[in-house]
Amino acid sequence: MNDAPVSAGGASPVRDALRRPEFIYSLVLFLTAVATIALAISRHGALPPGYGAGTAAFFIGYGVFTIAVGYTHPRVGYVSFDRIAQVAGILVLGPVAAAWLNGLASLLYPWHRLRQGRPFIDVLTAALHNAGLMTLMILLCGLLYQNLGGPVPLLELHLGDVATLLLLMLSMQALNDAGMRVFLTLEERRVPTDFSLFAFIVESGAGLGGILVAIMFNRMELSVVVLLLLVLGLGMLTLRELAGIRMRLESLVEERIGEFDRYGRNFALAILDLDFFKRINDDFSHHAGDEEFLLCFPQADLAAAKEACEQIRMAVETTEWGLLVPGVRVTLSAGVTTMEPGFGRRELLGAADQALYAAKSGGRNRVHLAPQQSRTVTRFQR
Repeated sequence: MNDAPVSAGGASPVRDALRRPEFIYSLVLFLTAVATIALAISRHGALPPGYGAGTAAFFIGYGVFTIAVGYTHPRVGYVSFDRIAQVAGILVLGPVAAAWLNGLASLLYPWHRLRQGRPFIDVLTAALHNAGLMTLMILLCGLLYQNLGGPVPLLELHLGDVATLLLLMLSMQALNDAGMRVFLTLEERRVPTDFSLFAFIVESGAGLGGILVAIMFNRMELSVVVLLLLVLGLGMLTLRELAGIRMRLESLVEERIGEFDRYGRNFALAILDLDFFKRINDDFSHHAGDEEFLLCFPQADLAAAKEACEQIRMAVETTEWGLLVPGVRVTLSAGVTTMEPGFGRRELLGAADQALYAAKSGGRNRVHLAPQQSRTVTRFQR
């Protein structure tokens, strides 16, 4: 979220907050969630029979953890793995308990930003919005799942449960996106239209992880559950690192393609990847080198970029790497693309990724062009 603007005339923080539509929306959403969950608890209880304060503390703590290991996406905001804790909570404790436990985790998480210097009103807005949205989303989607016959607790996965579980995850994703888009529309005074496939895959995968956690939690002994959570935690941290790498690449590409947008000049891009790099890491440790490289070619056409990558590929292949790392032979594959009208950083990187995949699939140690551009270069070279 952006920092709050400085109020004219020394207005009080409360008066300033009430002038911000995103704060009003977050407050109304939170109060609605509190009233709704209070009614649900009065009818169904805060926790199902057999579970006590220890279980509640575990799910709150795990909910905070799955939020904390997320990452900030430049277009869609903060992407976290909280769907694991949310889905697992529904399938272990039921929608009512899962709603207030995960809602409380969402309410607690943003306050660390005060130590980072974020304005109080921004942190309060985030806490109210996240808690309200998560509570209502989990409660409504969980009740829908349960009313359609979805088992709670989920002890094993049957073919007949797949449809209701899929509906649970899709409905949660839809409500989450809808709530975030309303917030961003109010905050940024524009209707957001961006869609991140990577963020969608991360959150969908987290939902599947939640199903696994629920089954293990309901059936296995505590030591097995703890081991599973440790493995999932390491996976989340790895995905966060990969997401950070990808965002840094996108930021670099966006900076470089500004020249193309402004002056209409040629701009080519290549992604280079060392072949069988895992084998190098396994044999010589992860300090032996980097795996993937991004090359930008301002004012270069596709043929020139392809030729440059071919020269790099041949130089890598013919270098006597054994002098530096005994017993290793290094080759690389490359995917090359060029900027076209209507392309953004996602389209440009996607085309290069597709070309790199074709180079890998074609036998490695080669340079491939983006499929839609290879014919043009062939005609040019003739």
